[in-house]
Amino acid sequence: MKSASKRSSVFSAFSILAGVLALNSCVPRAQPPSTGVFELPEGYQIKKVTGGLNFPSSVTFDDQGQIYVVESGGGLTPMQARPMRILRVKGDQTTEVVNLDGLGIGAPVTGLTWYEGAFYITHRHGENRTGTVSRVTPDGQITEVLSGIIDSQSEHHVNGLEVGPDGLMYLGVGEAANAAVVGSDIAAFVELSPELQARPCQNITLRGRNFQSEDFRTDAEGDMVLTGAFVPFGTPTEPGQVVEGVTKCGSSILKFDPNDAEGTLEVHAWGFRQPIDIEFDPQTGALYVAENGYDIRGPRPVNDEFDATLLVEKGTWYGVPDFSAAREPLSDPKFEAPDDLQATVFEGTDTELGKELDFVIDHEASGLTPPDPSLVIGLHPVNSSPSGLDVAPESWGELAGNVFVTEWGDLAPATNPVRGQEPAGFRVVRIDPGSGQLEPFVGNAAPGPASKQGAAGEGLERPFDVKFGPDGALYISDYGVVNVNAEQMPPYQQMAGTGAIWKVTRTGR
Repeated sequence: MKSASKRSSVFSAFSILAGVLALNSCVPRAQPPSTGVFELPEGYQIKKVTGGLNFPSSVTFDDQGQIYVVESGGGLTPMQARPMRILRVKGDQTTEVVNLDGLGIGAPVTGLTWYEGAFYITHRHGENRTGTVSRVTPDGQITEVLSGIIDSQSEHHVNGLEVGPDGLMYLGVGEAANAAVVGSDIAAFVELSPELQARPCQNITLRGRNFQSEDFRTDAEGDMVLTGAFVPFGTPTEPGQVVEGVTKCGSSILKFDPNDAEGTLEVHAWGFRQPIDIEFDPQTGALYVAENGYDIRGPRPVNDEFDATLLVEKGTWYGVPDFSAAREPLSDPKFEAPDDLQATVFEGTDTELGKELDFVIDHEASGLTPPDPSLVIGLHPVNSSPSGLDVAPESWGELAGNVFVTEWGDLAPATNPVRGQEPAGFRVVRIDPGSGQLEPFVGNAAPGPASKQGAAGEGLERPFDVKFGPDGALYISDYGVVNVNAEQMPPYQQMAGTGAIWKVTRTGR
């Protein structure tokens, strides 16, 4: 029997969150700071273009070079927190172009790109919560292009999309759950979509590893269930069990002709945990992806060392959920989380294996080759959450061809209870693809978000996207303030009206 009391407690917490957000919806629009708390290289300057935004995610430019930003509606919980809108940014003013509320769009709206006279956005379907791509004209006409991606019913979803040099549209899709095993850490998502699961892109053979956890769906105390990888919560697996691959898979970069997405959809590469943004180098044609790595949460926690930015090669499996951000095997003991944070593992339903982190896929039987670590072009601090990325144009001189990546920032302790107080991320970095050297580019004077330094609105909070404009400037979409409190449920408090767009220009030309 499903637990009404547990379900009620989950959604009452969301109601409280909605109230907090409503109280913060009238935050005044911040003005550009005169100094701020930034650190950036000599020869560059930064200023705020506009503030007072509600959870902005991606930015894009139309054929005339006009900049647009989409307000995502939230996304850290299953509930929509604020309106979802596409805004035109001109000077320090924003103008609503399309209000997406009530039009079958589910939060979050993550990806935004302009193509052949219209916007393309990524979002959850408004009814079944599957991953969806829609075409939105400037006058508000919406056409669903692609839908039905099951993984996006979880905390990870469809993300950035980009048109490639071949004229096809490329889409990043996150994998359901922390490491392909659904647990109570995403109970609120399971309540809404009981059949959510990680879906592989090809047929895979499982090792029958099952993870024991409390069944949050019932009222009975101590009611335990076993859950395997690539199956819904409470479903055990057996050694040698084959899970059928699908084209609408998670953990992937998909591609399609935007004029016939359903008829042309194919997998370009897969085995990424949460590929947030993708970008082509216009000079070389290389495709890069920014990937959020594992957390220490859920039935299969992973104590990883890094997050990653990767070079994407067609037809390649990148190793998730069995390899680290640096593409090392998770069977290495260094990736083990403390025992008190791990679930007991069984082979099948009868053989207890204790608490161990090992492969869940039989790679040889599945025809999978271990990933090549040389495809990692940059390693970020663990939990720093690399998100948006773009490639510097020729006008940026010695930095041309460098990959600029936003690090959205950690959500510890909710996603990593052992990382301590030191923040990770909250900045923009650059990577030299040739050497793999990662360097800070724009950050705050002290580590962490500006609001924790008494300088809210005067520095970076949670930079989500970064794009070079037709004017040669670097534009940063800053999601805004997110506070974390592991004692509450959900543990994230998103502060409406604290998002911004920043602009970095070269002064030393």
